[in-house]
Amino acid sequence: MKFNRILLKLSGESLAGDKKQGLDENRLLIYAEQIKAIWEKKIQIGIVIGGGNIFRGALGETKGFDRVKGDQMGMLATTINALALQNALESLKVKTKVFTAFKIESIGERFTKSIVVDSLNENFICILSGGTGNPYFSTDTGAALRAIEIEADAILKGTRVDGVYDVDPEKFPNAIKFEKLTFDQVYDKQLKIMDLTAFTLCRDNNMPIIVFDMDTIGNLEKLITNNNIGTIIEKF
Repeated sequence: MKFNRILLKLSGESLAGDKKQGLDENRLLIYAEQIKAIWEKKIQIGIVIGGGNIFRGALGETKGFDRVKGDQMGMLATTINALALQNALESLKVKTKVFTAFKIESIGERFTKSIVVDSLNENFICILSGGTGNPYFSTDTGAALRAIEIEADAILKGTRVDGVYDVDPEKFPNAIKFEKLTFDQVYDKQLKIMDLTAFTLCRDNNMPIIVFDMDTIGNLEKLITNNNIGTIIEKF
């Protein structure tokens, strides 16, 4: 697959690094350096980051938070992460803009497809925060929606695992890795790629998903140049 424009999905928890919570400055810089490496190859990059390192709305409900307010707090957490990554990228002299799914003008411009696409064409990395802007939707769904809206070539889902396996490789050492899957195979095998709403959006709009290990330095660039790591899910 040849890439011109991608949507990179990062988990909030990954930004916590060894701290397990909050933001790890070293992890932010490592991610920023990897993103810069493909930006210098003139790849257009949209980024969606989760907020689980700060607050996860669905878990907040189990602790007494109203679900809507909890999800709104989660959306704000994604915006904090967006600003942190923007700062790391700008420290490397990378042109970056933050867009939000709701009005918060002093932080970033509200997401509009035309403005984001124009910014991508002007070689800005666009960090798209706030999920979908609505409660009850995950940042995976936000990533799927934004990838479709900006007409990305694929969603690159950065995780701590190097692809999709038949069972959890962190629990089962004999787990089998898949190199390629169809959307229907993922349904049939009941594999957990992303939540069902997000995955269905990708399937119905033929948006390929590539799951890869973002924590191994250099993997993002290898994926862009060689496309032979991770697991690709698409409509064959």
